[in-house]
Amino acid sequence: MIGKLFIISAPSGAGKTSLARALIVNAANAKMSVSHTTRPRRAGEVDGVDYFFVSKAQFLCMVDESIFLEYAEVYGNYYGTSRNAVEQMLAQGINVLLDIDWQGARLVRKQMPQAISISILPPSIVELERRLRRRGSDTEDVIKSRMRQALDEMRHSDESDFRVLNDDFNLA
Repeated sequence: MIGKLFIISAPSGAGKTSLARALIVNAANAKMSVSHTTRPRRAGEVDGVDYFFVSKAQFLCMVDESIFLEYAEVYGNYYGTSRNAVEQMLAQGINVLLDIDWQGARLVRKQMPQAISISILPPSIVELERRLRRRGSDTEDVIKSRMRQALDEMRHSDESDFRVLNDDFNLA
């Protein structure tokens, strides 16, 4: 049995990572794909669990070697999904969740049209900004940049198969 691929995308702060992790806990046969990134590790994050943290030079070498199913530069950092890791899990019958942005979602859908895509939307722009500030990990400039890019991300939500409003976490 081949696993199913689920693409979950959302603006930063909308709750996609938290929702995806909750799905994994409650699903019998599903795993998160662990992306590679060049961004600095946040407090509490574990290499190989939350992300594979690599240097920009390492990441660009991986791009040249066509390692990634998709990759993008987001907020000045690179993020990429290992094609081999995803294909291996799917071949083992594991349902795979990708936590990626709209650009990556678009690329994956082109290569794997059987993927099911889901956009997570915040209840409002005000709430999105509140969530970003509550994290306490970003500078004011980063928060402003994320807010600008959130509007663009939300404009692409209609490209997904499903849209979920993350107003009440348990319902979402």
